Amino acid sequence: MTLGLWNLAAKDPDHPAVIEAETGRTTTRGELAARTNQVVHALRARGLGVGSVMATVMHNETELLEVFFAALQSGMYVAPINYHSTVDEIAYIVEDSEAQVVFASAAEAERVVEAATQAGLDPAAVVVIGDAVHGATAWDDLLDGVPTTRPDGTTAGWMMTYSSGTTGRPKGIKRALSGMDPDDVGEVWSLPLRIFGIGPDEHVHLVQSPFYHTAVLVYVNSSAQYGHTIVLMRDWSGEKALDAIERYGVTTTHMVPTHFHRLLALSEDQRAAHDVSSMQYAVHGAAPCPVETKKAMIDWWGPVIYEYYGTSEGGGTIARPEDWLERPGTVGSAWANADVQIRDLDGTVLGPGEHDQVWMLAGALDFEYHNQPDKTAEAKRDGYFTAGDVGWMDEDGFLFLDGRVSDIIITGGVNVHPSEVENLLITHPKVADVAVFGVPDPEWGEAIKAVVRAADGTAPGDDLTAELLAFCGERLAKYKLPRSVDYLDELPRDPNGKLYKRRLRDPYWEQQGTSS
Repeated sequence: MTLGLWNLAAKDPDHPAVIEAETGRTTTRGELAARTNQVVHALRARGLGVGSVMATVMHNETELLEVFFAALQSGMYVAPINYHSTVDEIAYIVEDSEAQVVFASAAEAERVVEAATQAGLDPAAVVVIGDAVHGATAWDDLLDGVPTTRPDGTTAGWMMTYSSGTTGRPKGIKRALSGMDPDDVGEVWSLPLRIFGIGPDEHVHLVQSPFYHTAVLVYVNSSAQYGHTIVLMRDWSGEKALDAIERYGVTTTHMVPTHFHRLLALSEDQRAAHDVSSMQYAVHGAAPCPVETKKAMIDWWGPVIYEYYGTSEGGGTIARPEDWLERPGTVGSAWANADVQIRDLDGTVLGPGEHDQVWMLAGALDFEYHNQPDKTAEAKRDGYFTAGDVGWMDEDGFLFLDGRVSDIIITGGVNVHPSEVENLLITHPKVADVAVFGVPDPEWGEAIKAVVRAADGTAPGDDLTAELLAFCGERLAKYKLPRSVDYLDELPRDPNGKLYKRRLRDPYWEQQGTSS
């Protein structure tokens, strides 16, 4: 059995590797491998090598995969950045990750040049997928005349993704490089698919979420190492997703509950107009999924809905359809070579039915938070790590989640830390106190809620809400904006100023009959 992108490209170079759903643009295995070779040569010519970091601020386009796979065969790290981020947010990650080159989609080029300059890079260090702007380098110019031959000394690279932290500033999750030959690790890199039982058959994998999500890149990489054709969606809608499934005979995909909500919101006629019978594995995670939503998807698509629980740091559990139907609400049991425990504050492992913090075995996927040894130490204990989630396990080892020790809001599969929004809102002259947290939302999983005590002499109400949301909109990425603002005369704090946020959050969740 042949595994590995470059091995498969040599064996069958004409097989479709990547298809852009909206345009039908198709890249073969041979073309993809050749372009990754060019990117490696071009980056080495700029002084990058093993351990170097490149960042991306890109939409779902073939060039992003060419950059990603170039990192995987050159021993470099690639740090994907959410393209909704503000200039300051992009600059922070570029500087913190120590990225030497930043790749940008044409639509993001001007902001990325500004951010890179702010982070101390020369504008020429920004490579634009399109025409160069403000001193940046055009993609075609970067690769002009660069050989397509396989570079010497290939070695496996990886991602350095950024996850929200307790300070509100994202943390770079960095793993030690394996030093392995990228031609020899196809089986290792295909593990995320193998744990669900997906094999190297003639599968077609649909990408429905942006590449700045860790899981999206993980499953794309696994698919490529197996030789699956990858179909990219750039502008998602329920009808476009159903059309892509039918048109390309999609068999696997990665989703978040927001996709489920929007698909289920389509009319019966819209759903019936598309054949989804090719789908074999619809894997979802990244956010809480209501039981009724998942039941409705299984009723529609059949028992092909698989769930996992994990974090950018690692994992985790899987719930096969039959497991979940027997135990609605579970996020599954530990996958192969993983282990999950419930521990109390003293580190004692608890038994079935006991609720406390969820810890997972780091194992071969051990990590550190880049330049943050204290945060790394806080998250780890004797080979296990925690993301701050709370839950319990049944007698058979199936995990159920209660919520999070930390206050991270997961909205549409994206992590948002409330302190970042709070720290901004409190600077507004009409805000005396503020708390931000997640509340139940049928489409996004959680929506961002702000509760404000207005400054003396300021009348709370719609006008103030509009002013505060506009204030945030000028300074935060759209996905971090509160969706609603409520007002109180006082926020619940103790004499030392500690905020009892659960007293604010719990009523919203109790109204839904849900524990958070």
